Amino acid sequence: MIDYRLLRALAAVLEHGGFERAAAHLHLTQSAISQRVKQLEHQLGQPVLIRSTPPRATELGQRLHHHWQHVQLLESGLALSGDSTPLTIRIAVNADSLATWLPAALVLSEYPDVCFDVVVEDQAVGLRRMRQGDVMACLCGAAEAVNGGRAVAVGNLRYRAVASPDFIARHNLRQDITRLAHAPCLVFNRDDPLQHRFLTDVGAGAPQRVHLVPSSEGFVQAAVAGLGFGMIPALQVDQLIQQGRLRDVVPLYHLDTPLYWHYWASDSPVLAALRQRVLQVARTKLVIEP
Repeated sequence: MIDYRLLRALAAVLEHGGFERAAAHLHLTQSAISQRVKQLEHQLGQPVLIRSTPPRATELGQRLHHHWQHVQLLESGLALSGDSTPLTIRIAVNADSLATWLPAALVLSEYPDVCFDVVVEDQAVGLRRMRQGDVMACLCGAAEAVNGGRAVAVGNLRYRAVASPDFIARHNLRQDITRLAHAPCLVFNRDDPLQHRFLTDVGAGAPQRVHLVPSSEGFVQAAVAGLGFGMIPALQVDQLIQQGRLRDVVPLYHLDTPLYWHYWASDSPVLAALRQRVLQVARTKLVIEP
């Protein structure tokens, strides 16, 4: 049987980025934290940490950390812990949801002491965090649940292909849509396929000039400034379009991307409340298919 004092030490090192901070968090000496981690490794016969800066979990360490998170969530729901430390829920979400509708869903009035550790991943690849056991829930574009997990559709995030009026005029896009492939294109990161899907849909080919802009807010500002065209959530740009600061590159075009909330089958009351809140807010902000 695993000694949970040892697991708690491992979790503190990973969650606080080092032995010194873990020691301060648990009100122990750094030596005590180090000894507990070493004792855990001795019991298991293999390392649980890679001693880098900051320390990283081995594959076994990730599984143990995931198990510890489950225990904490289950105990919080049963009021068994007796620990005054705020409960931290680590989730992976896509940047565009975080910049638009998701924050309202993280307000859990019935659990005011919950803290969130939000990991931002592109919606096409965020599920790998669940597979690694690194997060307790994930919002992404993958419909198939991981082993031991479940997934529920929350709705579609609608994107519009937009650029500034000056950019559209400068590249003569109203006269020849095929020029889009040679116009500067804004891409969030190398995992972002939306611009490529848009260009394929309108028959313009693959983008030849790309600006990587890994910030949802910066992406919008880059489009307004005329740096390039890009796919941006309607929730972010509808008002800017009404103000005339942005325009649709192809009138009436939009792209709806499905989002799914992934969670573990061994759910806790806190995570169940979070899931219901996510679905509630999504119904008011996302495009829900009939």
